[in-house]
Amino acid sequence: MSTLIVLLPPRDPAVPSQEWQLPEMPFLLIDKSGRTMRAGEASLALLPRASSTVLMVAARDLLMMAAAVPALKGPRLRQALPNVVEDQLIQDPQTCHIAIDAQPLADGRRLLAIVDRGWFRFIHEAFVGAGHRNLRAVPVTACLPRPLSAVAVDDALAEAMSDAHAEVTAARGAPASDAGSGAASGASASGAAGGNGDAAADASAPSHEPIVAALLGEAVQSSPAVLLGDVPQEAPAPRVELAIARGRIGEGYAVPASAVGATLTALAGDTPLTFYALTGLPGREPHVTSLAAADAPMQRAIDSAAHQVTAHPLTFETLAQRALECRFDLCQFEFTSQPWRLDRATLRRLRAPLALVAAAALVAVIGANVQWLILARERDAINAQMTEALLNAFPKTTVVLDAPGQMTRQLQQLRVAAGELSPEDFLSLADGLARSLGPLPVNGLAALDYQNHRLDVTFKPTVKVDADFGQRLARNGLSGAIDSNTGKWTIRSGQ
Repeated sequence: MSTLIVLLPPRDPAVPSQEWQLPEMPFLLIDKSGRTMRAGEASLALLPRASSTVLMVAARDLLMMAAAVPALKGPRLRQALPNVVEDQLIQDPQTCHIAIDAQPLADGRRLLAIVDRGWFRFIHEAFVGAGHRNLRAVPVTACLPRPLSAVAVDDALAEAMSDAHAEVTAARGAPASDAGSGAASGASASGAAGGNGDAAADASAPSHEPIVAALLGEAVQSSPAVLLGDVPQEAPAPRVELAIARGRIGEGYAVPASAVGATLTALAGDTPLTFYALTGLPGREPHVTSLAAADAPMQRAIDSAAHQVTAHPLTFETLAQRALECRFDLCQFEFTSQPWRLDRATLRRLRAPLALVAAAALVAVIGANVQWLILARERDAINAQMTEALLNAFPKTTVVLDAPGQMTRQLQQLRVAAGELSPEDFLSLADGLARSLGPLPVNGLAALDYQNHRLDVTFKPTVKVDADFGQRLARNGLSGAIDSNTGKWTIRSGQ
């Protein structure tokens, strides 16, 4: 059983839904024991097939929040969730897909992940149409490593962040108090569903939860013009994807490469921060530990975050393995994985097996009918032979209904006429009974009653019939049964 793990690009808000396209995406294919089978970067049509597929949804496409959820299940819960989050959204909550984490938070609230339903349906249908039936989607922020120990997030990183903050402020000629807002204004915040001002303020407010920040590479644009190479002469400043995790709640930004340090400083404040940079993306050249060979936007982002401190490397394989361990599945309600559901893509894949099954069934039906015809002809031939034998032996027979039965009765009548005893006669049954008594005394019989070719035997009350009496009757060609109500034995011919 193999698993395919894919890192999805974020949705470009400037691209209308009818022009959505997916660029080449990094992936990792592992077997059931967790060993890497294949890694690379490919388009959707060229992704390898696996037993299950795990999608890592970009942080910018999700708005994650904690809320008190009513104790409902199924369709009723789905109808109630938009009312729970409508005060936190600019977008109509009915156009959003809301997933709920099965594991509650420490205070009893539930973690919700909100994504634009149209974009999520586009992603889901694209992968299902490409043959990835067993589909699961997890937030990329839930795949980030947990915060490092206090030794790893010491004062050196905070001091380096402050230096980067001061340098960015001096370069812009702005007061230090305005740098954080400037960095935030240059970033594209998470929550494609759209958060209001209060929600954005709550997301960026300092909290006691340790923060894990990760640079996930250069921001990928999915507009058709960019994918086809039609890029303007004056390209904008490169931006990088920044994923932030505060405990189990995550958010995402697309920030200029030169403003990463100021953005992290504004978001973290006095909260401990662990900073990672994604390395080892498949399909690219290997990254060294110091990240000296990283892409230019990534390296500028890391340099702006800290001059002296090297960011902790986060390999793509580690990110993918943590995605495999994540239990928060975004494919809920109408997006629940249903591998047994038949659609056009499944029918196209099953066309050859279904044709083979239909051909096998047709051959089986034809073969059964041919065999029945052969056996019917043999039956008719045997019946004709038995009828001919009966008429040859007894030419006076006028009607033949059951040739074997009529032949048996006619032979019995001939034996009686010749003076031979029949096995069902009284004398034959009495003789067999006498040979079968064994240890039973002869004077132990109270009565013998013969009628309808059977012999009813009544023993005296003082006689106890042993258990082997029925076996002795069988050895002498008789069959006997006792009536539990009257205690009589009924003896018949065993032939």
